[in-house]
Amino acid sequence: MKTTITHNANEYKIDLSKPLDISIPITNKDDNVNAWYIDAPKIEPHREKDFVGSIPAGASTNFYDISFNPHAHGTHTECVGHISAAHQSINQHLKQFFFLAEVITITPSKEKGDLVITKDQFQKLLGGKTPKALVIRTLPNLALKLNRQYSHTNPPYILEDAMVLLKDLGVEHLLIDLPSVDKEKDDGKLLAHKAFWNFNSEVRLNATITEFIYVPDSITDGSYFVNLQVAPFENDASPSRPVLYKIE
Repeated sequence: MKTTITHNANEYKIDLSKPLDISIPITNKDDNVNAWYIDAPKIEPHREKDFVGSIPAGASTNFYDISFNPHAHGTHTECVGHISAAHQSINQHLKQFFFLAEVITITPSKEKGDLVITKDQFQKLLGGKTPKALVIRTLPNLALKLNRQYSHTNPPYILEDAMVLLKDLGVEHLLIDLPSVDKEKDDGKLLAHKAFWNFNSEVRLNATITEFIYVPDSITDGSYFVNLQVAPFENDASPSRPVLYKIE
């Protein structure tokens, strides 16, 4: 189903029948993607006395309990409540869900033993564009990202001045295929998170960061619309399902 979207006085055509899902699901498997030193999620029948919430076990319905951490177990979208004592809710601060987005591919640079994403890389790849949403695919882009166990691996991250640039360009929704925009072990500095949300000044309550996406190689760099679907949890972060639509 094709439709026309008007954005900043410009008209764009997309085909709603051709969604490009860039989320990683939460499963009950041990190889579920994982970070932050915790066990795999659990999805299992509820048990109470003689009741087992599973049709194969004799129940009339499947009635499952789910235990997971949104930051550790799959694609999730977070607001500034992730680093704020006020514990703001993503469900309260994300009120629009469709944005013009730019997909870019970056090979992190080596710096002081780490792999990092730099301000210069953003400047070159964006080439003056100022998208509302930015989708970052890092290289190498192996399917291993769908199941990787990231704890204690020091994944790539975004440098503080690079995040300041994105904030200054007006990027409000950042999506990336890593477990965090910050260094895994940074003594709680969270420099990239704080820079993006302008944490030490006028905080950008409407801005979001989505981590643990996966952008297949079949999706080329360029402009898309993104539908940022978020489960309505009253929490700083929620499982999410970002879906891209190619502009025709």
